[in-house]
Amino acid sequence: MGEERTTLGSIYVSPNAIATIAYQATMESYGVVGLAPRNLAEGLANTITREPARGVRVQFDGEKLDIDIYVIIEYGTRVASVAGSVANTVRFHVEKNVGVSVNSVNVHVQGLRISSPD
Repeated sequence: MGEERTTLGSIYVSPNAIATIAYQATMESYGVVGLAPRNLAEGLANTITREPARGVRVQFDGEKLDIDIYVIIEYGTRVASVAGSVANTVRFHVEKNVGVSVNSVNVHVQGLRISSPD
């Protein structure tokens, strides 16, 4: 990830730290039930290890920060509105907490879930 040098030393932010911030921001968004694995291999790995940033992929090439989020949305909500809200919330929280501008936030809706009426 990006490295910043100061008079006291250097600061390095891990992509896993950014993924955790994006995960928390996503789970706080209205209409999001959970995050989904990107593929079968990630799904199997997540059953073994409980990684907090599952369903989030962060790519940084030195200048651009791209975030992909794979979500499951509550049935009955407007999918486009929820996805737009997630993208805006994640962008805001990452830029506020890390201080790095986000190039793109891609929200992939992996499914819909009906919550219990309880």
